[in-house]
Amino acid sequence: MSVQTQGTDTAGEPAVRKARIPRPPRGADRDSGTPSRRGAAAPYLLLLPALLATLVLLGWPLVKNGMLSFQNLNPRQLIQHLTEWNGIENYRQVLSESEFWHVVERTVFFTAANVVLIMVLGTLIGLLLARLGKRMRLLLMVGLVLAWAMPYVAATTVYQWLFAQRFGVVNWVLDKLGWHSMADYNWLGSQFSTFSVVILLIVWQSIPFVAINLYAATTTIPRELYEAASLDGAGTWQSFTSVTLPFLRPFLYATTFLEVIWVFKAFTQIFAINQGGPDRLTETLPIYAYVEGVGNQHFGVGAAISFLTILVLLAITSYYLRMVLKQEEDEL
Repeated sequence: MSVQTQGTDTAGEPAVRKARIPRPPRGADRDSGTPSRRGAAAPYLLLLPALLATLVLLGWPLVKNGMLSFQNLNPRQLIQHLTEWNGIENYRQVLSESEFWHVVERTVFFTAANVVLIMVLGTLIGLLLARLGKRMRLLLMVGLVLAWAMPYVAATTVYQWLFAQRFGVVNWVLDKLGWHSMADYNWLGSQFSTFSVVILLIVWQSIPFVAINLYAATTTIPRELYEAASLDGAGTWQSFTSVTLPFLRPFLYATTFLEVIWVFKAFTQIFAINQGGPDRLTETLPIYAYVEGVGNQHFGVGAAISFLTILVLLAITSYYLRMVLKQEEDEL
């Protein structure tokens, strides 16, 4: 390829000279080893280890669980190394039991109560962190991190001690405050009180994640927007709804989505508190799958329940995501 440049000859008349620009070698653009191609493939190569780990650690157990859900797997089959396929009999048995649907309803309400409390209290504490001074903010964040970092079993043991019937701190404090009927109250003796203790435990453990991340999100909001809102006469509530909330809305959507998943599959706290008691009235779907599968040694039925648990969770999360996307479309 060549371009023409204009110059002047010795006689003063303009002359046209040709300057050649070297061509790239043929096939260089199509060469798979060029930097452009390597740069395009780099993201996929970086994702490859994570995808392989996901397939090995999550994909294969899911496939194995699905295979077990179509088998009649009891202690006899395990001892004799037998594989008895029974089709959808396990699913038919589970779906025909009213107890399964009671557990599903209980799990949904339990998840909703926890997520609402976590998001409301976590948001308030996150906004409080944004308004505190450095020393008080550091002190509060240290307390939040300690609560967040405590292992589930250790935290559950502490709550069992706090709400113990005879020597629990909570009963002792309530008795000293004048509620003498609570001096020997059994917090794990009824469905409502047991769920109250479990919800308090899960909310206490989950608030730090929401609060700290929300505080981090508030640091990205430009101060100039608050100044402009104050010049327009906006008060505290108007500044929050017009400036803070629009910036935090994507974070709130994502965090709510994560909390729904984490609370729905909560197992350790519920099982360690009272093993789904009293009378299996506080069993959620993960506890129900474990009791039916491992506890009663009906492993095929337990696998079917766990697979149905995944489907219920997918239905809830898909409904939530659809609602969020519809709200975003309406805002646009």
